[in-house]
Amino acid sequence: RATMKSLRFLSAEAFVSNAEFARKSLSAVAHNLFPLLFKASYLLEQGEVIHDLVENWPLVDFNMGKLLGATLDYQEDLSHRTCSVCLENCLTGLRDYVLNNFSPYMKRLKVVDLTGIKDVEVQFCECKKTMGRWARTQLLSKLCLELVVYLQQARCNPGTFEITIDVLIDLFVTERNYELVVEALLKKCCCPLKICCVAFRSDNLTLQKFFYIIKLADPSLLRKLEIVHNVRLEMEHLEILFNSIHFPLLMSLTLPARTFNVRRFTATDEQMLTNIGEKMSEMTQLTELCMSFSILTGRLQKLLSPLKTPLKMLDVSNCSLNHADMAYLANSFHANHLEALDLSGHDIPELYPSTFFKLLSHSSSVLRSLTLEDCNIQDTHVNMLILGLSPCQKLHEFKFMGNPLSSQALKHLFTFLCGLPMLKNVEFPVPRDCYPIGVTYPIDDANVCRFDHQKYESVAEELNLILLQANREDVKASTPLFGSYDAAVQETNNELGAYLIKSFKETLEKFTTSLNKMS
Repeated sequence: RATMKSLRFLSAEAFVSNAEFARKSLSAVAHNLFPLLFKASYLLEQGEVIHDLVENWPLVDFNMGKLLGATLDYQEDLSHRTCSVCLENCLTGLRDYVLNNFSPYMKRLKVVDLTGIKDVEVQFCECKKTMGRWARTQLLSKLCLELVVYLQQARCNPGTFEITIDVLIDLFVTERNYELVVEALLKKCCCPLKICCVAFRSDNLTLQKFFYIIKLADPSLLRKLEIVHNVRLEMEHLEILFNSIHFPLLMSLTLPARTFNVRRFTATDEQMLTNIGEKMSEMTQLTELCMSFSILTGRLQKLLSPLKTPLKMLDVSNCSLNHADMAYLANSFHANHLEALDLSGHDIPELYPSTFFKLLSHSSSVLRSLTLEDCNIQDTHVNMLILGLSPCQKLHEFKFMGNPLSSQALKHLFTFLCGLPMLKNVEFPVPRDCYPIGVTYPIDDANVCRFDHQKYESVAEELNLILLQANREDVKASTPLFGSYDAAVQETNNELGAYLIKSFKETLEKFTTSLNKMS
C-alpha cells in the first residue's frame, strides 16, 4: 500500500533527485528543511546528497530514528532500511563535518544518535546491500581513528579541535573487529567524535577481552548489554563482572547459554547466586532479562526476588524450571508487567499447567509476545491453551514451534488466533501428521526436515486461507525450522562458524590427548 506524500516531500524528492544540482544549491537551503531533504535523499538512495547534507548539518542534533521515522510529510518509517550506500555516506559525511572548514553554517551539532536504526530480515532498498550493526561499529571506529590521525598530522583550523560531538551507537564487537574498536575507544579523548555506547553486544570473545572492552565502553551509559555466542561467561565470572563494574542505567541484560549451569548447588554457589541477585537489584532500570539454556531449577526466586523494578521481558527458555519456580513467577510482582515471555523447552502441560495459566492470566493485560517452543503442547491441550490466551488481547506475537500438534489442531488454533486484534506474527510447527509415524519430540536437527513437504505446503495454505477469510492479511504466519531471524548472527555467521569449528577441533585434541595418556 502506497504511503501518501505531502507536496513538501514531493518537492524535496524532486530537489534531491538531481544530485549535482542539489549539492550545489545546499548553501541556499533553509536550516529547517535539512531533515526533510535527508529523508527524501534516504528514500531515493542519493548517497552523495546524504553525505553533503550531513557534512553541512546546521542543527544541534542529528537523530536517525526521528529523521527516518514517520513524519507529517511522509508517514512511512524508513529506519528499518539499513542501506549500505546511505549509511556509509551518512557516516563519512559526519567525519567531513568535523574537517570542513569552509561550511557556510556555524557548527552547532552536539549529538548524533544512530541507535534508532533497526536491522530486519527483508530490505527494501534498491541496492540490496545492507550495513548491519557490526559493520556500523567497524566503520564508525575506523572513521574516528582516521580523524585522530588527520588532526595530528595536518594543520587544521583551531576551531576543529573545539568540536565535540557525542555519537550514540549500539556497538557490536567480535574477535574480528575487537582491536579496531578498542583503539577507537582508547583514543576517544583525542577525537571530536565521541563514541557513546548505549547498547553493547559481544560474540566470539575471550573473557579477558570482554572484560577489558566493556570497561572501555563506559558502562555508566549502557542501557542494553548482550553477551551471546561463544563468550564463556559462567556464574563466578558474572559475580566478578557485577562486583567490579557498575551499570546504573542498564535496562536489558542477555546472558550466554549455561551461565548458570550448576546441577548441584554448593553453599558457595548459593552465596554467589545471592550476590548476583543483590547486584542486579542495584540496577534500578532493569526490565529485560534473558538467561536461556541455564540450569535454574528451584533458584528463580533467589535470583529475581531482590529486583526492585518489575521485569517487562523475561526469557528463561530451556532453564529446567520446576513447579516452585513457576509458582514464584505466577505470584511475583513481575507477572502483571510481563510484555514478553519465553518459556520454551519446558513440558508445561505435564509439569505445571494450572500455575502457567495463572501466570498467563496475570500478564494478559500487557502481554505482547509469547514463545512456547518445544513445550509438548498436544492436540488435547489446544482448548485449554485457547482459554488461557483469550484474555491476551494485546498479543502481537505467538511462537510455538516444535510442539506435536496435528493439522486439525492447528486449524482450530488459527481460527481462534484470528480473533486476537493486535496479532501480527505467528510461528507454527510442521504438523505432526507431516512427519513419519513414530517420530519422537523434541525432534532433533537430523530429522527436523524429514517431513512430507507437499502435505505441509497444503496445510500452510489452508492456515493462510483461514487468516484471509477472517480479513487478517496483516498476520504473518511462518515455520522457521532453524529459529527466527537474528540480524547479528546473519551478519557474522562466517566468523561464528569458524569459531565453532575451532572450538570443536580443540575439544577433539583434548579428547585425543586424554586417550593417549590413558593408553
